[in-house]
Amino acid sequence: QVQLVESGGGLVQPGGSLRLSCAASQRIASFRTMGWYRQAPGKQRELVAAIGRDGSTNYTDSVKGRFTISRDNVKNTVFLDMNSLKPEDTAVYYCNAARIDYTGSRHDYWGQGTQVTVSS
Repeated sequence: QVQLVESGGGLVQPGGSLRLSCAASQRIASFRTMGWYRQAPGKQRELVAAIGRDGSTNYTDSVKGRFTISRDNVKNTVFLDMNSLKPEDTAVYYCNAARIDYTGSRHDYWGQGTQVTVSS
């Protein structure tokens, strides 16, 4: 069973920074992608950033230039560095690990989420 444990959320003022961490119970190199999603009250969960096994990254437009996703394969941890935070970044942030099986089916694993609140 895959366990993903997020940490690093909290309350920060607009313009501030936070670093989220996601520690996995299995080798993150075994997953096709690792990513961060977020869900704000009354909204659907959305992809924020993802990083592939080859290190390739993609970001949702609203965070480009402000957020950076990275991975440490030795520590089996994925990070999300968030800078220039805005009130609209307020959400519960979820770590995701995605694996593709031999049939081509995708299997998603989720952490419990960590709250990020951007407010003065």
